[in-house]
Amino acid sequence: MSPERNGHGEAKGWRDSTRVVLQPIAAPSILGLFGFAGATFMVAAHLAGWYGSSESDLFLFPFAAMFGGLAQFLAGMWAYKARDGVATAMHGMWGSFWHAFGLLNLLVAVGTLTLPTGSFPELGFWFLVLGTITALGAIAAVAESAALFTVLTSLAVGAGFLAIHYLTGVGWWETAGGWILIGSAAAAAYTAGAMMIEGAWGRVVLPLGKYEKEANIPGGRITRPIEFEHAEPGVKQGQ
Repeated sequence: MSPERNGHGEAKGWRDSTRVVLQPIAAPSILGLFGFAGATFMVAAHLAGWYGSSESDLFLFPFAAMFGGLAQFLAGMWAYKARDGVATAMHGMWGSFWHAFGLLNLLVAVGTLTLPTGSFPELGFWFLVLGTITALGAIAAVAESAALFTVLTSLAVGAGFLAIHYLTGVGWWETAGGWILIGSAAAAAYTAGAMMIEGAWGRVVLPLGKYEKEANIPGGRITRPIEFEHAEPGVKQGQ
């Protein structure tokens, strides 16, 4: 016999007889995507030729290491608590990359290292690995939202372009990769903004392209007081 349910599809017995005490957690990807968007835009604009001088590395490494690295890595660890495997992998991986990228640019800025001219296969393989794993994340993101899929797909393509540039030394791949990553940063900023505004207002304002029809209608409410994910009352999986 099926349990009696209310208008939200929640079993009334659970609501009437269950007391669940949870540690509240905001969507970690809000911070992670903003961190990624900021660091990626700053670096990608430099790669695309929007600005740059011999001192650019000195000014880029603190922002890349802290906003792109620390903030995004922490978001990945908090995404683990939210049981979001895609966000855990993507934020954790790219946060670690930004730490390494910031350290590399610091060593260049202080004169400890000199980057080779032409091809730089070591850095090329950095981006080859990043692009491959990000592409797998994009496949998984199809199940979450069109916005996240767009972010990860453009990120994977941009990383692939940079991998080709550093492996071959052909300059236009770097410029093209920079432009693609600027688009990825813009998509990430939109996605994070939509999540943040939804959390603040308690309803959809900017659609994210999720499967649930009501999740894409401005003004719709998609969060229920009690959610039953994998038979765990009161616990919502993901963000």
